[in-house]
Amino acid sequence: MATADDVRRLALSLPGALEKLSWGMPTFRVDGGRIFASLDDEDRVMGVKCPKEERAELIAAEPEKFFLRPGHDDNYAWLRVRLSAVDDDEELLAILLDSWRQAAPRRLLTAHPDLATPPG
Repeated sequence: MATADDVRRLALSLPGALEKLSWGMPTFRVDGGRIFASLDDEDRVMGVKCPKEERAELIAAEPEKFFLRPGHDDNYAWLRVRLSAVDDDEELLAILLDSWRQAAPRRLLTAHPDLATPPG
């Protein structure tokens, strides 16, 4: 089970990442700009960037882990993750990295080619 401390530790380990309080919750931004993760619901849920066309498949495959907040996430490329359903640091880092890649500027991706593309 992942915790908010795990999210914070792994998110801030990514290049250019910093934490900023926004809307009363911790957000994790790349180079001070685009948000790639946030914590909410008393640190039990993490929000991450996710292409709209991929969300339904992820939710259908693991509804105990992934969900949308109706009325809030509908129009955004965003997905919610229940931290209690994340198995370990490896899985949490994979989710955070995928979101970080979508938010990171090209120059940062170029500077970190080992992180810029998913394994496989």
